[in-house]
Amino acid sequence: MYLIKSSSFKLLFFLLLDLSWISKIQVNKPAVLRRAEQIQARRPVKKEWQAAWLLKAVTCIDLTTLSGDDTASNVQRLCYKAKYPIREDLLKALNMHDKGITTAAVCVYPARVCDAVKALKAAGCDIPVASVATGFPAGQTHLKTRLEEIRLAVEDGATEIDVVINRTLVLTGQWKALYDEIRQFRKACGEAHLKTILATGELGSLTNVYKASMIAMMAGKRFILKLCYILNGCFKPAGGIRSAKDSLVWLSLIKEELGDEWMKPELFRIGASTLLADIERQIYHHVTGRYAAYHDLPMS
Repeated sequence: MYLIKSSSFKLLFFLLLDLSWISKIQVNKPAVLRRAEQIQARRPVKKEWQAAWLLKAVTCIDLTTLSGDDTASNVQRLCYKAKYPIREDLLKALNMHDKGITTAAVCVYPARVCDAVKALKAAGCDIPVASVATGFPAGQTHLKTRLEEIRLAVEDGATEIDVVINRTLVLTGQWKALYDEIRQFRKACGEAHLKTILATGELGSLTNVYKASMIAMMAGKRFILKLCYILNGCFKPAGGIRSAKDSLVWLSLIKEELGDEWMKPELFRIGASTLLADIERQIYHHVTGRYAAYHDLPMS
């Protein structure tokens, strides 16, 4: 992580494959877990400070729908919510109604990219459309098919592509093959931003997570996702982030470990589908002093 903050020269170094360096990587798991526990145990921010942090979290969300029953209509609803993530009267109460607060992007399956692009265009906003690809979530399809999926998503208007790696290559230590695969993904993306989903829970160890992250950056990708997402390095945790409290913990981690300059959507994203609803409920409570009934926030 700290190497990512370093000079442009070192960042350029990571674009070159260095297997001898990869082989020497080790992670001190007890130290990592201890640091994570320390951050989670911090006293949370309260009142107006909490509201400000939650609005910051909103601007970093990739608002996501990845359901088997996705249709054009619920993608349209998702895009509307991305443009208007918090009820306007609540933003006015916080004097934030004129700040242009939207989510960072919307994220859909490749087959729904056209729907998202059309909905956002109709809404008159330029929120980016991200698409998962390469056989999400398992990545267990032929490479040719995975590359074509990227190209089709880009052709349909996706400007960010979230690819899944072949976890077998990590678990068996085939680092050169992983590097070559991501390089091909990068080429297929063209001008679209490439994000690499690591699926950290399936990589066996934190050392493998670290190695896979470095390989992804050496291969020239821009984002790494914690399922895991790092952008020359941007970082995007995704999967299981559902509560406003979760988002505050992640913002605190980014601030503590990488600094204030990373707390912006260009460098930090949160991938989530239900998180926004809880953030809006918490902001409603802050403004009104009571918790919202279901009908108070019908778009959540």
